[in-house]
Amino acid sequence: MDGRAAATDLELLRAHVDGDPDAFAELFHRHRDRLWAVALRTLGEREEAADALQDALLSAHRAAARFRGDSAVTTWLHRIVVNACLDRIRRRQAHPTVPLPDGNRADDGYGTGGSEPAAPAEDHDTALVVRAALAALPVEQRAALVLVDVQGYPVAEVARILGVAEGTVKSRCARGRARLAVLLGHLRPAVAATPPARPKPITPSTDVPGVTVGNPGPAEGVGSGSGRYRRDANQEDT
Repeated sequence: MDGRAAATDLELLRAHVDGDPDAFAELFHRHRDRLWAVALRTLGEREEAADALQDALLSAHRAAARFRGDSAVTTWLHRIVVNACLDRIRRRQAHPTVPLPDGNRADDGYGTGGSEPAAPAEDHDTALVVRAALAALPVEQRAALVLVDVQGYPVAEVARILGVAEGTVKSRCARGRARLAVLLGHLRPAVAATPPARPKPITPSTDVPGVTVGNPGPAEGVGSGSGRYRRDANQEDT
């Protein structure tokens, strides 16, 4: 087995600092899919995500000697990628431009490449609406939701990546979900105007001999529901 493949992330980073020319490439290839997914979901545009990830990797490559080891190497890499994405979002908001339509790039160099599986038109339209709604969130809320809800990282890990308290992550997610609930409310299935009819009570003539059957209550599971997004009014963003 290749020694680099068996090495830990920290060992690879230290080997890179010590002059191993291939150690950082091995570290990147080990985590590139998740780093690319975070960049793409945060920025929403492939070109921007590729550029942000490239900037982040150059920063990590140069700053490796300053890694103190107070977090996992993957947490450190994710923090650099997220910060690179947020910097681009803030610059874009300060100097807005008209984005070009997504192209079909042959290969971005990250993850599975530029081509994506074809989706039905309806699913594609829904994905665009969700992407636009996510892009409409404040950058801090968007980053927290991408890491927690989209990528599935634990809140504690996201707090370390973003450099904030766990309560702040929870608050940002709650506020972001509340905003998305409003922006995406039209995508929920409409609730029937009239609830299903209650079942009729069983009459004595149809009772099973020797068995007393009571009057059943209303059918279970009937209700308007409020969707998956709920806002926790007790949480405060900081």
